[in-house]
Amino acid sequence: EISSLSENDILVLRLDLTDRSSHEAATNSVLKHFGKIDVLVNNGGRSQRSLFVDTNLDVYNAIIELNYLGTISLTKYVLNHMIQRKKGKIVTVSSVMGIMGAPLATGYCASKHALQGFFNSLRTELTDYPEISVIQICPGPVQSQIIQNVFTENLAKSIENSGDQSHKMPTDRCARLTLVSVANDVKEAWISDHPYLAVCYLWQYAPTWAWWLMNRMGKRRIQNFKSGIVSVQCAPL
Repeated sequence: EISSLSENDILVLRLDLTDRSSHEAATNSVLKHFGKIDVLVNNGGRSQRSLFVDTNLDVYNAIIELNYLGTISLTKYVLNHMIQRKKGKIVTVSSVMGIMGAPLATGYCASKHALQGFFNSLRTELTDYPEISVIQICPGPVQSQIIQNVFTENLAKSIENSGDQSHKMPTDRCARLTLVSVANDVKEAWISDHPYLAVCYLWQYAPTWAWWLMNRMGKRRIQNFKSGIVSVQCAPL
């Protein structure tokens, strides 16, 4: 299919979420080029694969700086513009880990829980702006490069084995469901296949059962991790 976009319709800017001092200038560059910002999609972040007892606290600081503070920093500058226009969509790619907890991802879960709490609270501050939508996308396991780039026990160490990703949701399906959610102003969308989606509902509506199940699944996941198996089907990623 031939695109009708011209070169002037596309602007690519390098952006470092951890360099918060650059976010205002980046926002202004977009506004100078396009004149407005209709949609902000917060999709930057890194996951984690390590046990808390083995992990340096610097890793937790880095996760929060990137996944949480970097995201809300960029949001702040874009939101100022949307408030002036009284219109816009703020879309944040959170995770099912913002809804539940799982072993080997304590810092990642914490950052996603922080995003969930922040944007749920921000939505209540924008009741005077009904045309500004705050949308949270919570994917389960999706085929991507996220495993290859996870945080580990220390900042200098990378993951050795990314594992099999064939059981995860195809990237294009996740993207399509995200677009459907954004188009329909869904406040929170859980985008996942079963059994991961079923675990989300269990965690939401029957937490005692969810804790029991996660303890059983988590024990196996930790054993697999220690054996060198990074990505396993028995637990949400």
